[in-house]
Amino acid sequence: MKLAFSTLGVPGTPIDEVVRLAVEHGYQGVELRAHPEEPVNPGIPASERARVVAEFEKAGVEILTVAGYVRVAAEGDDDAIVTQVAELVELAHDLGAPYVRVFPGGGDQDPETADATAARRLGAAAPHAADRGVTILLETHDSHRAGAEAARVTGTVGHPNVGVIWDVMHTWLSGEDPVDSQLVLAPYLGYVQVKDIASAEDTTPLALGAGVLPLTECLDTLAPDTWVCWEYEKRWYPGIPELPGLLAAGREFLLRVGAPKQ
Repeated sequence: MKLAFSTLGVPGTPIDEVVRLAVEHGYQGVELRAHPEEPVNPGIPASERARVVAEFEKAGVEILTVAGYVRVAAEGDDDAIVTQVAELVELAHDLGAPYVRVFPGGGDQDPETADATAARRLGAAAPHAADRGVTILLETHDSHRAGAEAARVTGTVGHPNVGVIWDVMHTWLSGEDPVDSQLVLAPYLGYVQVKDIASAEDTTPLALGAGVLPLTECLDTLAPDTWVCWEYEKRWYPGIPELPGLLAAGREFLLRVGAPKQ
């Protein structure tokens, strides 16, 4: 198991500090939140992209993902969505990141319509991603929070450069068993996002292992070389404890529960 954390947990933090946190706490990778309020986003110039690459390479830390906010099933113009995905793909390519994260965002549309829209757009974006050595990952989230729902889309696309991120909170909230999530997502799985919460009604982030999510059951299903990324949503919950103080214990928890069973 290879460990990463998301910069959603340290919003607005300079890249050199993000890299330092990864090194000091033993995380091999970082998921970079690609929002305009963050230091890394599609608007930064080539010189800044090169500087970011140099910071990570010097420390031996991998950039796992460019985590974008494009909603591929949302109502609207296909070309605009595909263009936004292409911008994220270019950023990931320039940074040497293997993945781009997108959301479903189907809202209240008929599921078949949302599926078709997402698949059509991902299919249109996939050849460019393949040319740039990047895989687009659809996160289990919002309108497609169950593994079976995300897999419907990626299965329809049928392109090796389109896969999924398994966000374990959303599949659990959908009522899907971890074993079932893994089975349906395995052919498309890029990596797994973990977190912990108090209950289905209270999704305020907690330290890993302090809440109700079936993290052990989820990690038990994974191949040994799978990337696992801690997405601690500090950006949306400013009153919760700071992530840096939790990183060491979080790593220990993941290594303990993810260790091969005898």
